[in-house]
Amino acid sequence: MAGQRPGFPVRLTPTASAATRGRLPAVPAKPTVHSTPSMASDAVRARMVQRLAAQGIADARVLRAMGTVERHLFVDSALVNQAYEDTSLPIGLGQTISKPNVVSRMIELLLGASALAGKPGDRLGRVLEIGTGCGYQAAVLSHVATEVYSIERLRGLHERARTNLRPFRLATVHLLLGDGMIGYAKGAPYAGIIAAAGGEAVPEAWITQLAVGGRIVAPTQSATGGQALVVIDKTARGVERRILEAVHFVPLKSGIA
Repeated sequence: MAGQRPGFPVRLTPTASAATRGRLPAVPAKPTVHSTPSMASDAVRARMVQRLAAQGIADARVLRAMGTVERHLFVDSALVNQAYEDTSLPIGLGQTISKPNVVSRMIELLLGASALAGKPGDRLGRVLEIGTGCGYQAAVLSHVATEVYSIERLRGLHERARTNLRPFRLATVHLLLGDGMIGYAKGAPYAGIIAAAGGEAVPEAWITQLAVGGRIVAPTQSATGGQALVVIDKTARGVERRILEAVHFVPLKSGIA
């Protein structure tokens, strides 16, 4: 791989410094959330997983990951009682954490890449996530992919994700502050690319950085003016696209803010 890999919270001290907190004026620091039986027990997550299975999520790797990652640790303390409901929740700066069903659905689609054909129990290779947000989906991806590069354009959310993920010590997850529309060429080629924001079309840079046999799962503008989920497979013969169900994501934007 060309260049040096970006650093990750595993290399930082467990407790955020005052200087780190000072870089987050737009996203207030969360008070420490202490686990309680009502919001963080294995039983609560197990019920969420049962609902996901009833909604059609069938991949055991996805269900296991969703049952492992504690979603309540990624939302504001005032919202922890809603953490395991199938709803999106605000995370600051006009962004949201996606519904558990949407996270599961997109990751399950990602795991359908031809790179895993005939290997249903294996992990996907290197994945690029566009839009780190609060870091929740990156944590889930770490359980189904060998390596995760996650890029966020909003500095406040990038720092918040670092804080959220630091206690998990995920050595295979790398957080980047940058323009997701241009991807991250230093980490390419990727076995999968997943986006948490939707634009008019999937950027050509993502397709270029995708490995043959890899798959992109992203929202994009639909013919009706809304958004739809698109799956793009890169094969030896070329690029194949499928438009799936309607979705609603924040808009994909360029630049760093």
